[in-house]
Amino acid sequence: MITSPQNPKLKLVRALMGRAKERRAESAFIAEGVRLVEEAANSNWGFRFVLYDETLNERGKLNVKRLTSLGVECDEIPSSLMKSLSDTETSQGILAVLQLTQLPVTNYPTFLLIPDQIRDPGNLGTLIRSADAAGVDAMLIPPETTDPFAPKTVRAGMGAHFRLPIHAMGWEDMAGRFAGLQVYLADMNGQSYWDADLRQPLALIVGGEAEGASESARKLASQRIKIPMAGRTESLNAAVAGSVLMFEVMRQRTSGKPKN
Repeated sequence: MITSPQNPKLKLVRALMGRAKERRAESAFIAEGVRLVEEAANSNWGFRFVLYDETLNERGKLNVKRLTSLGVECDEIPSSLMKSLSDTETSQGILAVLQLTQLPVTNYPTFLLIPDQIRDPGNLGTLIRSADAAGVDAMLIPPETTDPFAPKTVRAGMGAHFRLPIHAMGWEDMAGRFAGLQVYLADMNGQSYWDADLRQPLALIVGGEAEGASESARKLASQRIKIPMAGRTESLNAAVAGSVLMFEVMRQRTSGKPKN
């Protein structure tokens, strides 16, 4: 059992819970909670080590047993230490330090998502989760968007990080990925998505909560689409808007119809 707060593993966890710079330097990130650790294991993700405490439930203990049998270092720590490390109000008694790995992007993507200037970790995590569910080929992260591997973002993604390619890159490099794709920008002044044919290969840009899309994003967009709304609300939360549009792409491609 690890009991010292100064143990190197605990110091690493604290660093990774903090700044994106530390996560990039260590090529590692944190997955906290029974389900996320289980999702990482089921995806054959690279583990550095696992920490757990006496409050861990039976499902979590089975995960620890399984990972130990696979050669992953699993160390017990006091619940007080786990609480001090945890990024949640109520710890589930387990967290893992995982390798920061980029899943490969297919050579011929037909559906890319670009969350531009999304600053809220929960919103970005929700977009990652929705993107995985809607069949997005990859998510490209522009410079001013929050770190997709921050603890809160990973929790909100609910395991989608282990299935969806997520690549951070500059706008210049990103533009090179758009060959053969229509680039749609979610914009209140755009065309209703009811009237847009989203069956073609495309990239969808969703702007941030406060300032919307950046100038770089607007320059790359070839078309603009909006979500028609009947009420008095002027706009939707970025994660909600992005999810609605992604599932409309999936609906059109599944039904073969651009609109009802």
